[in-house]
Amino acid sequence: MSNKTPLVNRLPPVHALSAFEAAARHHSFALAAEELCITPSALSHRIRLLEDFVGERLFSREGRTVALSEFGHRYLEVVRNALRTLTEFPLPQRHVQVQPRVKITAPPTFARQLLIPHLQGFVDLHPDIVVEIFLSVPLYDLSLTESDLEVRFGAGKYPNTTTEKLFEEPTFAVASPAYLKKIGPLNHPADLRKASLLRSALEPWQPWFQAAGLDWSEPSSGLRADDLGLLLELVRHGHGVGLTRKHFARELIEQGKLVQLFDISLTSPPHAYYLVYQQKPQERPEVTTFIHWMKSTFSRM
Repeated sequence: MSNKTPLVNRLPPVHALSAFEAAARHHSFALAAEELCITPSALSHRIRLLEDFVGERLFSREGRTVALSEFGHRYLEVVRNALRTLTEFPLPQRHVQVQPRVKITAPPTFARQLLIPHLQGFVDLHPDIVVEIFLSVPLYDLSLTESDLEVRFGAGKYPNTTTEKLFEEPTFAVASPAYLKKIGPLNHPADLRKASLLRSALEPWQPWFQAAGLDWSEPSSGLRADDLGLLLELVRHGHGVGLTRKHFARELIEQGKLVQLFDISLTSPPHAYYLVYQQKPQERPEVTTFIHWMKSTFSRM
């Protein structure tokens, strides 16, 4: 008896198969991506995923078009037969109308503090549209996902996308009452020399220093959190002084858990919130409806 472990037959990723079939039919990644309502980069990723799976190149590029490789021609017939079998299989609920849905990706703090508290307004107006919310990491994931649209927190420079500013907010310094009791009063910005400054790539200190008249460089040590919600939690638990914005800190300030320091707000922060999308929203009425709601709701912030 052989001691070899039998190979497990893995199934190819179905979403990659549909991407392969669409690209082969259109002879274009861009047209295939448009048909599948995903970005060209997402479609290219699916093709690479399938090529890794089969261990062969499926396409060769010829100018602006793509052509099937010799293996790709043979594999395409297998894929089309498999997809046709799945498509033609009788489903008892096939006649049921699929609800329109919108997929939105947003940074965690924006999703928790702003999007979800306002979302009932959209649900009341459009109960037939399903909203699916996904979280992203600000400043790090700079390529559109398979969502219909994204909220991004950054400088607003996103090539090959439609980018619309939602709002920007002044930035100010906050600390917890317990931390202030421990280190003593902070009456002037220069008093921050005795404080621990909490860091975040999303809220750099140097622009605020300049607004406060301090010729200081960006802090290079101390606790760091690249999420605005985590940054506020560090402040709330007394780890130091941090920078924040009105809509995120308002409730904690009203509850007395945070204290706004000084009378200085950075009125031109380096980052703002932007609505970003690539596809043509007019081809998806539900997406167009959600974009209009987002702009009307958050542009007044």
